[in-house]
Amino acid sequence: MEFHAQKAIFLQIADLLTDGIMEEKWKVDERIPSVREFATSLEVNPNTVMRAYSYLQDQEIIANKRGIGFFVSPNANHKIIAIKREEFIKLEVPRISKMMKLLDLSFDELKKLISDIE
Repeated sequence: MEFHAQKAIFLQIADLLTDGIMEEKWKVDERIPSVREFATSLEVNPNTVMRAYSYLQDQEIIANKRGIGFFVSPNANHKIIAIKREEFIKLEVPRISKMMKLLDLSFDELKKLISDIE
């Protein structure tokens, strides 16, 4: 995985996991890779992965079953959507709005561009 400098690595790992959950790579109540397995596959320090897991556990997206591993929480999808939606509104919408103004792009033009992509 290639990491970007503008965002902490543990948050990028958390994003990778949440994307996998949303894409049903890991389903509700299913075990996700162990910290060591995931760290090895990403070629990062296990402490960094543990930090991502702790962050997701605090968000109630994954749960630790002591001695067994980490599992996807029952309400993980709803929690992920809420977090990603808030992040999109706070970070991306202002950036998109600024670019639209700079490029003199109307909302209707943007809607058409988006509908053409879909």
